This record gives sequence, structure tokens and C-alpha cells, in this order.
Amino acid sequence: MTFKGSIPAVITPFSKNLDIDFDSLGNHIDFLIENGSHGLVSCGTTGESPTLSHDEHMLVTEFIIKRANSRVPVMAGCGSNSTKESVELSKHAFHSGAKGNLLVTPYYNKPTENGLYEHFKIIAESSPSLPVFLYNIPGRSMLKLSSNLIKKLSEVKNIIGVKDATADLVTPLDILNLCGDKFIQLSGEDATFLAFLISGGSGCISVTANVAPKLCAELYNNWIKQDIKKCMEINSILYPLNKALFIETSPCPVKYALSKMQRCSNNLRLPLVSVKNETKKEIDIILKNMKMIS
Repeated sequence: MTFKGSIPAVITPFSKNLDIDFDSLGNHIDFLIENGSHGLVSCGTTGESPTLSHDEHMLVTEFIIKRANSRVPVMAGCGSNSTKESVELSKHAFHSGAKGNLLVTPYYNKPTENGLYEHFKIIAESSPSLPVFLYNIPGRSMLKLSSNLIKKLSEVKNIIGVKDATADLVTPLDILNLCGDKFIQLSGEDATFLAFLISGGSGCISVTANVAPKLCAELYNNWIKQDIKKCMEINSILYPLNKALFIETSPCPVKYALSKMQRCSNNLRLPLVSVKNETKKEIDIILKNMKMIS
């Protein structure tokens, strides 16, 4: 199962006492798939993975894979700044039935390029049958994976793609030139989805697709049909929502938006807190304009 198109990075709903709300999570997964999403990502940034315990992380991944029930492929977030922990999560993801493994650039300990190479290589080789996607997000990890390092890592047998959250639209052209068109590039910035496709990408691992899965999926479907005019129309409709969902640290805005749509409660684990009242008002206006709430 190939990862392409609109791929929501699934939220992790919490109850009032901040336990994982599996009922809401199950309903949300069905909502995303029924509205055309082409894949799912578990336990990424949007899923508040930094505040999930090791056991919770594995439970959420298992649950999403089971609930998806092969309707779409699931990519499991298995990244960590601990290589050993990431190896354990990757092995668990493979045995749980994940079709891909998303590995964020190690954060805080700031490894050298040689350290980064060894980190990703060892994790990939620990589960050689599980396709690996690098996650290039310097805004959170402080380190940007260089194009030359990505090229070197692409030579590891099961490292097959990258989630690019740099918002730099030269990078996918550079990677296409270095790694070829079989190396899968997925945008990690919603506002660049269409531009990323034009630059050689295959889709977007999306925050916005949690709120507007049908529109996000239709953007990609019309790209495949080569209906660029329709893609541009959808892109324009989505832009205000894309912008609003990143006014404050994600996933705080998307959790609030989904609570207004009655898809989950607006509960986050510290140190994340709910968005400010001004942000709430802006999100409310956009959701009303898009006829997502009354």
C-alpha cells in the first residue's frame, strides 16, 4: 500500500481526566476514511506523541491500525531522540501491521550528520521489511536534514521517502534530482500541499485534513485528474483554514476546531493548553464560512 495523497496526522483525543478517549478516536478514524483520506499517520506531532507514555504510544498505534482495517495504509510515528526507543517502537509498529514508519529528526541532543545517518540506518535495519520515511522538521528538531544526507540515507534499502516540513519548495526539486522519482516526498506543511505536488511531491501528511478531510482529498484527486483549475479553487478555500490552524502551536488549534465540530473534546495534556479567545474567534469565523459549524 503506497503512501500518497491526503494523509491526516491523526489527533489523539483525551477525556476530561486526560485519559485517551478511544471512542472519539475510533469515530474520528472512520470520519477521515469515509471522507476520502488516502492514509493515516499515528502518534505524530498532531497526535501529541511527546506526552504519550511508551505504552500509550503503542496502544494508539495498534488501535488506529486495527480501526483502519486495511481500508487505508497506516504510517506509525516511531521517532525519538533515543535510537534504542525508536528501534523498539519500530519493531512494535511492524508487528502491529503498520505499512510505514515515520522517523522524526532527533531533537534536543543535536547529533552530527554522521550521528544522524547512523541513527536512521540502525532503526531502518532493525525492521527491514517496514518502509521508512524520514521526517525533516527543523522548526521542532533544530536540525535540517541536508539533501546530501537524504540522498545517502535513500541508499538504505527500506528508507523510501521523506516528510518535508521545511516549507522550502526548492528542497523537493533538489531531492527529486538527487534521489529520483521513486523516492516518495510528502509535504508536512498544509499551505504547501499543492505547490509541493507541482515540485515533485506525492501528497501531504496533514493537520488540516483532520478538519476538512474531504476537501484535502479532493485537492489530490483533482491533481491526479490534471484539473489544475479545480486544485487551485480548493487550495484557495483551504488557505484560511490552513493559516488559522497554525496561529498557535499545533495541535492546539486543530483540537479546538474539532471540538467545535463535536468530533472530540478540547482537552490537551500539559505543557500544551487551549488556544486564546482571539484564536477561537478566528477559527469559529472560518468554520462558519466553510459551513462546518452553524
